[in-house]
Amino acid sequence: MANKSKNPKDQKQQEDFSLKETNPNINAGRATTLDLVEQMQFLFVRVVKAKNLSSKSNSCCCNPFVEARIGALVGRTRSLDKTENLEWNQVFAFAKDKIQAPMLEILVKDKKCVEDNNKVFIGKLVFVVNDVPMRASPDSPLAPEWYKLEDHNGSKLNQGELMVSVWMGTQADEAFPHAWHSDSASGYEHSTNTCSNVYHSPRFWYLRVNVIQAQNLKLKTTNGGSSLEFYIQAFLGNLALRSRAVRISQNPVWNEDLMFVVAEPFDESLILSIEVGNQHKHESMGRCVIPLKNVERRIDDALVESVWYNLEDPNSPEARLHVRASLDGGYHVLDEVTHYSSDFRPSSKSLSQPNIGVLELGILNAVGLSPMKKENRADAYCVAKYGPKWVRTRTIVDSLCPKWNEQYTWEVFDPCTVITIVVFDNGQLLQEGKPAEDKRIGKVRIRLSTLETDRIYTHSYPLINLTNQGVKKMGEIQLAVRFSCSSLLNVLQTYTQPLLPRMHYISPLSIFQLDSLRNQAAAITTLRFRRKEPPLAKEVVEYMLDVRENVWSMRRGRAQFRRIADLLSVVVFICKWINHVHSWKSSVTTIASYIIFLGVIFCPQMILVTMFSSLLLLGIWRYRTRPRHPSHKYDRLRGISGRVLAVMSDLATQGERVQSLLTWRDPRATSLFVFFCFVAAIVTYSVPFRFLVSGLVAYWLRPPRLRGVAGIPAVPQNFLRRMSAKSDGML
Repeated sequence: MANKSKNPKDQKQQEDFSLKETNPNINAGRATTLDLVEQMQFLFVRVVKAKNLSSKSNSCCCNPFVEARIGALVGRTRSLDKTENLEWNQVFAFAKDKIQAPMLEILVKDKKCVEDNNKVFIGKLVFVVNDVPMRASPDSPLAPEWYKLEDHNGSKLNQGELMVSVWMGTQADEAFPHAWHSDSASGYEHSTNTCSNVYHSPRFWYLRVNVIQAQNLKLKTTNGGSSLEFYIQAFLGNLALRSRAVRISQNPVWNEDLMFVVAEPFDESLILSIEVGNQHKHESMGRCVIPLKNVERRIDDALVESVWYNLEDPNSPEARLHVRASLDGGYHVLDEVTHYSSDFRPSSKSLSQPNIGVLELGILNAVGLSPMKKENRADAYCVAKYGPKWVRTRTIVDSLCPKWNEQYTWEVFDPCTVITIVVFDNGQLLQEGKPAEDKRIGKVRIRLSTLETDRIYTHSYPLINLTNQGVKKMGEIQLAVRFSCSSLLNVLQTYTQPLLPRMHYISPLSIFQLDSLRNQAAAITTLRFRRKEPPLAKEVVEYMLDVRENVWSMRRGRAQFRRIADLLSVVVFICKWINHVHSWKSSVTTIASYIIFLGVIFCPQMILVTMFSSLLLLGIWRYRTRPRHPSHKYDRLRGISGRVLAVMSDLATQGERVQSLLTWRDPRATSLFVFFCFVAAIVTYSVPFRFLVSGLVAYWLRPPRLRGVAGIPAVPQNFLRRMSAKSDGML
């Protein structure tokens, strides 16, 4: 009993000192290692601040700055006023493969003294590159340290200290995105136009303004009253929409929807103005202002309560406007071309589903880029977009084979989406003259549904651009892509769901509305990104979003023609096979085909089984030849309009000939066709269908010796070719 009484204490003591297993949630987040790119080492120099700076000359030390120098690689901080706090807090990153000097010099200089003599400095620090400590992410940042400045001879100065930290790291370092880079510097000082950055598109909503009617309008007597009309003009920011015109009356009725794209946080106001006049001259009869933050939000097709707004018109104080306005969060606001879209989620967060996976993109390098500037050089950077997240790599200056080695991740909500990667030439780094536009070098699109789960795809993609001389290869870009998911079942479930949110089906928008709203979203994105630092140029955003997609292009015409040709190739193959059977080129094939046909006719229950079994076997057979990497096929697009028009004319002519059988344009032909239809109706009613089809197929498959002269078209072909078509009246 005594031993039993001691057991609880011993057990408690054993639990207190035992090794315990825990289950922290450490696998829920994304991995932060850069495993899709090549590791690059950089020498980081962080210049924090200085104190007690002095100079032999009192005129100096008015505008101090710091210069980091390794051989020919030089980086400079901004210059400060003497009255300011001497703090820079800037980071320099020198690529290790370009370092050719054993010593790092950090010089404190004065801007005024440098103008007279560049070799004059206030003090300096010297570090041996091989002795610099190595820091690996995710270690904590290296703490900066105060160092006494030295003179030309390496002796410590009585006054003057500089707080710096120097370490060797990789592109995974948190200081990497905002540092001055030796391989992307257009000058000695830091430039935001060459930095990498991440941008996020604003969250868009559709603003539906249903203008119902107006009341108590006071009509003004103006000239040409019979030609005047009322219409509503809606203003939102820089955009103006106009309703249809109605006849002048005191209570005009429109009941028309005006659609806008608005972005959170809804700090703008909608202005509705009643205009009277015509297209050339009009004046306002009154207006009302509706703050967007007061507009009701909805996520379904529930009817929003309408509101009467008093018009701001001193001539008619009783005038008012009946409006039903709502922010529709059940739609997905399209800012891209639908078949290249990277996101289909609705605007409202309450309707969003959890993510199904993660997309990782490694932008490694490019080779063989075409020179984009007169100096036979290129300053290339990449922009990648997926969903609302845009990323921009740093600019590699003066290189036709740039190496970025930057990795980015996105959350994936639908596998049937596309990521877009474009290489641009930075036009903001011109040494002389005003900055130019960023020229596009090439574009790559990757559809996620074509990627196998958890497989790393590393390919070199050709960069294709359309120039005045035709399609031109501008170089190649090497990318590494991986799509990973936590549950394959969730990914497969998305294939059973509608591609777009529910509101697109229960209250669809017209094609013209979607096209106009897409242009509005692109314009808002352009304005927002121009306020970022560094900004994304207008031409960059428009090219990423394919704003000019609807403009006619011979290249797209050729591509669409080939799509139609490929689609019809199946029909052509079937026709060739039928002709092969019909011509008895292989007696075994013809007899076997007829036996199979008789089996289908007399055993119709086997039709679906045979069809699905054939599709199953065909899918299994083609699995071994499935594509393992994206295909690219381009050609020069010249001299094709004649072929396209010829094929289009042939297709239209054949269809018009069939239509003309009953148009009585040719009365004799139509009479014969009507009589044939009468006889055919009696025969098909009297003879059982399976015997009729069997007899027709047997007649069609009769041996060649029982047929007429080879090569002569059959009677139906002759009859159809005699029919008229609208091509007869073509000039």
